[in-house]
Amino acid sequence: MGKNHARVYSELAESNLVGISDANLDTAQSIAKIFGTNAYSDYHELLEKEKPQAVSVAVPTALHEQVVTDVLHSGAHVLVEKPIAATIEEGQRLIKLAKELNRKLMVGHIVRFNPAIQELKKRLSAGDLGRIYQVFCRRAGPFPARIRDVGVVIDLAPHDADIVRFLTEMDPIRLYAETEQRIHTDHEDLLLGMLRFPDGVTAALEINWLTPTKIREVLVLGERGLFRVDDLTQDLYFYENAQASGLTWDSLKNLRGVSEGSMSRFAIQRFEPLKAELQGFLKAVLEDTPVPVSGEDGLAALRIALALVEAGTNHQVINF
Repeated sequence: MGKNHARVYSELAESNLVGISDANLDTAQSIAKIFGTNAYSDYHELLEKEKPQAVSVAVPTALHEQVVTDVLHSGAHVLVEKPIAATIEEGQRLIKLAKELNRKLMVGHIVRFNPAIQELKKRLSAGDLGRIYQVFCRRAGPFPARIRDVGVVIDLAPHDADIVRFLTEMDPIRLYAETEQRIHTDHEDLLLGMLRFPDGVTAALEINWLTPTKIREVLVLGERGLFRVDDLTQDLYFYENAQASGLTWDSLKNLRGVSEGSMSRFAIQRFEPLKAELQGFLKAVLEDTPVPVSGEDGLAALRIALALVEAGTNHQVINF
């Protein structure tokens, strides 16, 4: 993922890529050559010599706290790939340190920046769906050879936990999960999670590393129908509840049924989510405005992911 960050920074008008660091110097040098920048095997040396204003941290989760701490102390603002840290306590310490040093700390929840998700958020905020009943997220695909330190829940569930919070603007009050370990030698590789939110909103997460094809889907069901996002194609669809067609906000409370209506596919300008994410980060740094995804957002997503692991392990409902 760090290579993708380097590529985008090298392309953006807002940034000048001054250096990259990788523990493997050959890797660092080969990537630096592609993007015309400086290579380091020790990130401390990069921070000291280049004095960057903004830094992306894309390292194994267990190293997030140490690396981000060092970068913040160097004087740079930080975008750290999700999850924010390995534990709640580590994430809390990073948030506290960033505030003490007056540095920006953003968490890389890239799915928020998918143009279809952005358009869905606008339409939900405008009331196009009426009340939300349920959110369903499916994130499945083949086993990734790059992952060794965490299971599928910590690697992928923070994406969907963040998206559900982003779309509903609520935190869960309880959750339950079933997890299985089919292939991975150390951690779970399959999750079915159920979350309960205030106002009767429910959510379900289906996440695994066992599906031979990639599936990235978000469904939001409500009074007026069903929105469906295909993350991979950046498409947004709406399936209308014909019974709710033309009803006002006041008359929606008297809705008595659901029937099939028209289906719409929205015209959306496609763009690379990572580019939008890094532009949002740099804009916050340059204009001294809040980052699009805060440390607190990242911590909330991590808390949900860790609770899903606990629920799946202990077979118990977790109350927040």
